[in-house]
Amino acid sequence: MSVDGSDDAGPDLRLVGFAVAAWLAALAGLHLSVRATAGLAAVAAGLALAAGLRLRRDRAAPIRRYGWLALAVLLGVLCGAAATGARLAVRDAAPIRALVTERALVTADLVVRDDPRRVRGSPGRPAPLLVRVDLVRLTGPDGSQVTGPVRGLVLATDPGWQGLLPGQRVTTRGRLAEPRGGDLTAAVLSATGAPTRHGAPSWAQRAAGTLRAGLQRACEPLPDAPGGLLPGLVVGDTSRLLPEVEEDFRATGMTHLNAVSGSNVAIIVGAVLLLARWGRAGPRTAVGLCGLALVGFVVLVRPSPSVVRAAAMGAIGLAALAAGRSRAALPALAAAVAGLVLLDPALAGDPGFALSVCATGGLLLLAPGWRDALRRRGVPPGLAEALAVPAAAQLACGPVIAGLSATVSLVAVPANLLVVPAVAPATVLGVLAAVLSPVWPAGAEFLAWLASWPARWLVAVASHGAALPAGNVPWVGGVAGALLLAAVSVALLLAVRRRRARRLVVVVVVAVVLGAVPIRLLASGWPPRDWVVVACAVGQGDAVVLPVAAGRAVVVDAGPEPSGVDGCLRRLRVREVPLLVVSHFHADHVGGVAGVFRGRRVGAVVGPQWSEPPYGVAQVREAAHRGGARLDPVPAGWRWRAGVVELAAIGPPYPLRGSRSDPNNNSLVLTATVAGVRILLAGDAETEEQRALVETVPPTTIRADVLKVAHHGSAYQDPEFLAAVRPAVALVCVGVDNDYGHPNPGLMGRLTRGGARVMRTDTDGDVAAIRVGGGLAVVARGVERGRSR
Repeated sequence: MSVDGSDDAGPDLRLVGFAVAAWLAALAGLHLSVRATAGLAAVAAGLALAAGLRLRRDRAAPIRRYGWLALAVLLGVLCGAAATGARLAVRDAAPIRALVTERALVTADLVVRDDPRRVRGSPGRPAPLLVRVDLVRLTGPDGSQVTGPVRGLVLATDPGWQGLLPGQRVTTRGRLAEPRGGDLTAAVLSATGAPTRHGAPSWAQRAAGTLRAGLQRACEPLPDAPGGLLPGLVVGDTSRLLPEVEEDFRATGMTHLNAVSGSNVAIIVGAVLLLARWGRAGPRTAVGLCGLALVGFVVLVRPSPSVVRAAAMGAIGLAALAAGRSRAALPALAAAVAGLVLLDPALAGDPGFALSVCATGGLLLLAPGWRDALRRRGVPPGLAEALAVPAAAQLACGPVIAGLSATVSLVAVPANLLVVPAVAPATVLGVLAAVLSPVWPAGAEFLAWLASWPARWLVAVASHGAALPAGNVPWVGGVAGALLLAAVSVALLLAVRRRRARRLVVVVVVAVVLGAVPIRLLASGWPPRDWVVVACAVGQGDAVVLPVAAGRAVVVDAGPEPSGVDGCLRRLRVREVPLLVVSHFHADHVGGVAGVFRGRRVGAVVGPQWSEPPYGVAQVREAAHRGGARLDPVPAGWRWRAGVVELAAIGPPYPLRGSRSDPNNNSLVLTATVAGVRILLAGDAETEEQRALVETVPPTTIRADVLKVAHHGSAYQDPEFLAAVRPAVALVCVGVDNDYGHPNPGLMGRLTRGGARVMRTDTDGDVAAIRVGGGLAVVARGVERGRSR
């Protein structure tokens, strides 16, 4: 059907226009006020009325053809803005805003919306749980009550929140805070204790919890990497997923496999459809069985909004491929998008929703044509399908990924092609293991073991893909980057339709691959020659590298996450770490410790004698154990030497207790001599430890050419300590736009006036001090777009 309603070869674009307009209007409304959103709806209503009147008067075919499309767009804007405005009016209701503005301590009755998830904690604090909830009733400090429901987030550290299931009603106390905006969240509640539970969750949630726990038990005997991946691949449970595996999947564009998506639904329902056809079931029976499988799978992975979205997208894609009618499926996709957005406008700003829609659109519009083209060129049908589907989905999702990450992956398409044969067996066997676990645990373990082999292949592909240099290239971020890549993709799709243009595109792509990528690899100028120390840009945290020999280096601290330090070591071409030193156990120094071990042999791990906080100690000890090393505490006076590196621990001279931060003030303070250059690594030592060093250590011991400034350049620095060091180069490891006010402007001025060249990882990226003749120089690699903050 064409846009004017006549039958022809074109798809009906009116629903597409309506859906896209509703989506964009809802997205805009999430960032506007209630009044502005209502104004947008009113303008769209007026223009839609005018367009409708024009269509009634004018019978010209071109005007009617494009007029219907324009009317559909205006109606989409009207509906999207109206639906979002209604939700915003509830979110921004005056009684709730008053409590949030006052940061009131309230008693909240709430309903859990999704599984509690761990989020990265602030340095020195346990990682809190994030729980999405509906706030049903808030009781203020004066006894006044505000009824909802409105959406909220709960931040909690009490372990009593860990076992909650979606749909469960609880009561808790906490303090309200402002949300970040851009969605329908009305308030953030920092819970002060454990929740009080009221009744049990629904039977569906209890059944899902039983099956998910059974799958986890079945995966316990498996190795950590595939055993942690399999529950995420099957039911979206990433609680045991290793950080290094998660980072590898992100680097290779395979993150969608870690969460429930439309592809999971298509695999499960597709398997049931094949069994039904093999059993010669009639069409109605096959449809009924597929419907039961779809409902059962939604129950298994829990019917959260993201799962319902995935079920809708996967069902549409499967129906389109099974029927071979992509033109009929496009209006169905548009209707699903419009219905989901109008039902829950918050989906308009959800990256997962955008990726699901784009992937399904690529599956419908691009994959069939590419599959048929490959078959016409002699490619076997199964292989043609396996090549066309992931390539189409990746091309369609590329602009969204580029806008979010400010990078374009060169390994995503080949990596996804390589894992296609393994995804379906792992998913189907994992689902069978979960279903079987309550009645036959041994059989479930056997099925999980079978499923672990395709899961091992996924881990191997992700690991090798992430290890490739220049696997991701910088791109423009944000909306501009997404639109730019979309325009490039559309231009390439149009160009390859003509033979001459197709040849030109091939030549250009080959030139880029054979020219630009090797230049990026071999002529990047990094690492610089004669470098003696590198401060890695790892966000708000520390990671310092000292070269021992070609491919070997000492690492001091590991930053807040594995990808940061791993990427820095890859850029420095470090393949072996004879010594990993942990200055202290706060998350911004040990959160990325798994990244040091990723693909490298680590000879030894040492840390301070002050073993707090306990979760940081446990994280380092576990990573060391998995890497075949052990964590040993070392005191002041400890020495180590290898190659051109000499290390000595000069602090803390004695345990400090009762200070502003005891873990910080018991940091290992190291002096390092690398090829004759003296370096002082101060950890997070604050005023108390610095003063203790000045009072107990000879001044010549503290004197250094290069200072790694303590505690990200905080204000807690002792002037006498800085005067004793008198560095020529000061390196500040600090994150972009951090919430701590680091580095302190007064400290930066003091260092500069003292004659130091101050370099910061938030503005300069990776920073190296190098030997030049008889002196020192600094080289900055520069800040990459999309770097973790």
